[in-house]
Amino acid sequence: MTPSRVMVVDDHPVVRDGVALLLRGEPALVVVGSAESGRSALERAPGLRPDLVLLDLRLPDMLAPEIVAGLRDLVPEARIVVFTAHGDHGGVQAALDAGAHGALLKDAAATDLVAALRRVLRGERVSDPRMVPGEAGRNEALARSGLTRREYEVLGFAAQGRTNPEIADATGLARNTVKTYLQAALHKLGARNRVEAIGKASEAGLL
Repeated sequence: MTPSRVMVVDDHPVVRDGVALLLRGEPALVVVGSAESGRSALERAPGLRPDLVLLDLRLPDMLAPEIVAGLRDLVPEARIVVFTAHGDHGGVQAALDAGAHGALLKDAAATDLVAALRRVLRGERVSDPRMVPGEAGRNEALARSGLTRREYEVLGFAAQGRTNPEIADATGLARNTVKTYLQAALHKLGARNRVEAIGKASEAGLL
């Protein structure tokens, strides 16, 4: 049987090397490449043709939901699993909402990790049972931010890398209305542009 091709995306070499070492004894899974940033992941993924991408939640250059959305476009057959040390971070749910197929904690035992990756490759959605649902924390952060539900919804689509016309199509809103909601969100978050707004919203636990 042909082994499944795994790509590891993490800015820490010890994590990339550790996963490669861990999977070396697993004939059904082979690490075919890695990336240290979101941009390099999107550049290398088409050439590596991974069946599964193990993606760090926090990378220095891009938010996980943006990377997930990009990978879904570039390598649509690949399964994407968020790999994080922060189980209660709102970004986990945002990445799942953007199309990730699972979320695992980095301290998972080797046998648990391999079993989880096999399940994802079989088509299941897998999350570590220790993950804390982020809904309550997001609701609290939303109340503090002053964002309305619509502003939050539009900002969430922006965090997935969608353009204003795409957000309009997804929400059924007029394009000018989408622009108004985004501008209101930027103002409330004290951001100068949508990238800064997404960063501030992520830091506040909203995304």
